[in-house]
Amino acid sequence: MQKIVNVVALASGIVSTAIIASGVYVYVNRDAIIDGVKSQAIEAVTGSLGGGLGGAGLGGGLPTGANDINTQPQASASTNPQAPSMGLPVPSSAF
Repeated sequence: MQKIVNVVALASGIVSTAIIASGVYVYVNRDAIIDGVKSQAIEAVTGSLGGGLGGAGLGGGLPTGANDINTQPQASASTNPQAPSMGLPVPSSAF
């Protein structure tokens, strides 16, 4: 029984040492790790653009939103009492 307890204690010590060592490694190299993640993120974002901005500027490759502007007045719900209720029943009385 003593041998089993010694093996469990030794394994626990090894795991604890590994956790502490990895924490110290991350703490010491945190700046390099952050810079690496930043560069990978920037590379992924610029790679997904596919060169769409290269040399062409905003000449027509990107939408400007100018076509989204609606100059027609919108009808409000209060001026149109027969507006559709989206399939939900409208109660006739609160009680």
